[in-house]
Amino acid sequence: MSASTALVICGALGREVKDIADRRNWHVDVYGVPALHHLYPQRIVEEVGACLRKLKPRYQRLVVVYGDCGTGGRLDPVLDEVGALRLRGPHCYEMFAGAQEFERLMNDQPGTFFLTDWLVRSFERAVIRGLGLDRFPDLRTALFANYQRLVYLRQFPSDGLLTKANAIAAYLELPLEVRDVGLGELEARLAELVEVA
Repeated sequence: MSASTALVICGALGREVKDIADRRNWHVDVYGVPALHHLYPQRIVEEVGACLRKLKPRYQRLVVVYGDCGTGGRLDPVLDEVGALRLRGPHCYEMFAGAQEFERLMNDQPGTFFLTDWLVRSFERAVIRGLGLDRFPDLRTALFANYQRLVYLRQFPSDGLLTKANAIAAYLELPLEVRDVGLGELEARLAELVEVA
């Protein structure tokens, strides 16, 4: 029996979405889009749109597991075009922290750089090489000058990831705060779109 729902997901949420789908016994097909597209948000719009257009004839429901993710509102018209649904929220940091807690964190300190499990695992590739800091190390100061703290929104406790998060904090010269958020509101928001009659 083929699935009637396709999830088009950001690669940065792959482990979490797989965990949710497995625990809830969802019969869905999952299609990933590279997380590194966040460095160039127009690529998110283009690749999600191409994926949705290709999948539309085969599925009754298309669910996009992204926030706006820096696309400046350009993602939603693409979803409207094919009748796809998207998770509520601006980005995964807000989904993991929860709307109220994220707002509180930002009001408390707007100059906050956030980490997730994926970003801790991928920091070297996504941030250091992705932003060219390996080739132009002096850019680090300019790019991170306005940040005052580093908040790690931790999905699953791991000594190895905590060690890496501390190394990232040292590299960025920012104090680290660790918040155990689990899946935050990601699971509930996703379930709202998948578990419908």
